[in-house]
Amino acid sequence: MTDLLGELQRHPFLKGMSPEHCAVLAPLARHEQYPAQAILFAEGDERHEFFLLIAGRVALEIVAQGQTLRIETLDPGTAFGWSAVLLGRGKHFQARALEPVTALVLQGAEVLAACHREPRFGVDLMHRLLGLVSSRLQAERIKVLDSFWPVAKKAGA
Repeated sequence: MTDLLGELQRHPFLKGMSPEHCAVLAPLARHEQYPAQAILFAEGDERHEFFLLIAGRVALEIVAQGQTLRIETLDPGTAFGWSAVLLGRGKHFQARALEPVTALVLQGAEVLAACHREPRFGVDLMHRLLGLVSSRLQAERIKVLDSFWPVAKKAGA
């Protein structure tokens, strides 16, 4: 568990989280490895895992009308699967390993129970999750605006 605690403390998603709060997460975390092209979860799955990406890259995708559309590519240091804490709701995207992946995985029900037991930890974690959701929404907003803007005014050009 000491190794897991250190990895949690070093993960960018948890940067600045108190050692005590990281210690709440440590017994809930487990290492998982996935080969390239593995589907970590499919859109709509009722799985409730939350992932802290340690190594490898993951594609968040939507499968529509037989086509797979990549929404975002996630690099090491990213967190994903935030819907895990919304028990009873399916995954919003498909997550596929683009290369061999190592992640710390937490079960949403266990994380949510820890939030109820340790309210200060819960507020800290939920604040981080809201930041994650907010940054993803903002990135998608920019992509939508960019796709409808005249070519000469595309973002970043």
